Amino acid sequence: MTRIQGVNAAAVTPHGAAGRGADFGAALELVDFVSKAGVAGIAVLGSTGEFLTLSFDERVRLMYLVVKRSRVPVLAGVGHATLEGALELGRQACSAGAAGLLLMPPYFFRYGQDEIREFYTQYAAQAGTGVPVYIYNVPAFTSGISSETAVELLATGRFAGIKDSSGSYEYFAQLKELAAQHPFTLLVGDDALFTRARMAGADGVVSGTAAAIPELMVALDRAIAAGAADRIAALEARLQEFLAWTGRFPTPVTVKTAIEARGLKVGPPTLPLAPRTVLLLDEFRAWFGPWLAELNKEIANV
Repeated sequence: MTRIQGVNAAAVTPHGAAGRGADFGAALELVDFVSKAGVAGIAVLGSTGEFLTLSFDERVRLMYLVVKRSRVPVLAGVGHATLEGALELGRQACSAGAAGLLLMPPYFFRYGQDEIREFYTQYAAQAGTGVPVYIYNVPAFTSGISSETAVELLATGRFAGIKDSSGSYEYFAQLKELAAQHPFTLLVGDDALFTRARMAGADGVVSGTAAAIPELMVALDRAIAAGAADRIAALEARLQEFLAWTGRFPTPVTVKTAIEARGLKVGPPTLPLAPRTVLLLDEFRAWFGPWLAELNKEIANV
């Protein structure tokens, strides 16, 4: 079983003209870009990947193409509105050769903790894929998984770990306490918490920032591993500078704009942006170029 750890880039999904469908060629160029930068893995079809904008067949095709192209392990998002849909996506990801599945609760409708527990229990019982399943807590976009529910599910040993995008360090700390008793992979899904959680023992991160600026996240992870306090502080400050922009736009507009500024194709936004947002994006572009040049000089001088 491939161990998922370190920096895993949460890949965006480039779209074709007028936002119609996935641009598979551009998606593979992005895979090459982040792989070359030294990430430990790639996650596709998560919330940053805007999987809801794709048809079922497009999702399956993207899984196969990315796994075939990637030099690093691939985590495949298998979120769906139904149990059977998530199971079928899991079977396809297994066939493609994915290293693991990212399974969020069913989306759109809000579900209680009893239904969430039953969903995951049934998935584990029926999947039979042999591919590790990672619980994916992303309360901003679907029903949140309480820490009590997550602990109960992880304690069964049926799940390889969890990607927690709650943004709560308290939530992370509760999971870390359980991991000391029942080992599982604990991945941070909120870049703002990455440094603190990684220093406290998180196994890694699934990072949207790493899709646009993989060298920053990789350098920060290496600094944490080396215990280089000054280096950690400097790179963490750079990360927070970038994250200060991401909260000003719909997800994942900032990441896609940064990727485009680096010469890669991402296609148009999946929804039209307001005129004020377009102007603010111009400010971001003007800021990002010089900022990235300074960052890369800092990284190169170490």
